[in-house]
Amino acid sequence: MSERDRRSPARRPGGKSAGKPFGKSGGFGRPPAWRERETGHDGPAILYGWHTVTLALANPKRRIRKLYLTENAARRLADERIATRVTPEIVRPGDIDRQLGPDAVHQGLLAEADPLPSPDIETLETLGMILVLDQITDPHNVGAILRSAAAFDVKAIVTTARHSPEATGVLAKSASGALELVPLITVQNLARALTRLNERGFQTVGLDSAGSANLAAIELHQPLALVLGAEGKGLRQLTRETCSAVARLDLPGDIKSLNVSNAAVLALYIGASRLGLMT
Repeated sequence: MSERDRRSPARRPGGKSAGKPFGKSGGFGRPPAWRERETGHDGPAILYGWHTVTLALANPKRRIRKLYLTENAARRLADERIATRVTPEIVRPGDIDRQLGPDAVHQGLLAEADPLPSPDIETLETLGMILVLDQITDPHNVGAILRSAAAFDVKAIVTTARHSPEATGVLAKSASGALELVPLITVQNLARALTRLNERGFQTVGLDSAGSANLAAIELHQPLALVLGAEGKGLRQLTRETCSAVARLDLPGDIKSLNVSNAAVLALYIGASRLGLMT
């Protein structure tokens, strides 16, 4: 999909612009302020971008309410035989720009969908790895963590109902479709959730620069829950105390700390390697 599909108006044969004109609200029947807020649990998830929308369309658990496409995007979906599941509305690229803002790389696709249901900790298989996020609020970071989690076959991500971004908009785009692949489990009390994971046999390992041991040196076993703290604050005290172990990531360079999404992928690689999940 070219950058032109996001910027320049799609054209019909004969030079006329595709799509219907939009009203004073700026399009889709919503005010421009819609693009600036994170949708709450009761509202639709806003999904945009090729991988994000096409994986949502392929997910039978995801109910698509509305689908907006540029002509180029609609043509590409047809060429790749991707079913839309709902009747799409053909719009100009600029119409989507006005809803999402000029910096959103939507590639001509925007969908409104129901949020995916949050599974329960009790339903988790006691195999492989999961991630636990302790109040990580940046949607770019959470989206990047989701994408890495999908790459390492993480079984689920546990996050807090408060002080965490909604699974929509920027987070969904940053995840590049991983929202459809990795279940998100939302809990009210993280310490209580960690206690339950401990009771179910999970090894809960918190990552902290002040950890007493190097993650690469401690004995790991399945099921493994890697617990990541927020940028700046790190793990909260009760979270740290509830983990069965607290470990650090030893780095050879002068900088000893990583962005949380980078720390997540390194921890996942170490965990997958030590548990024999890379074969």
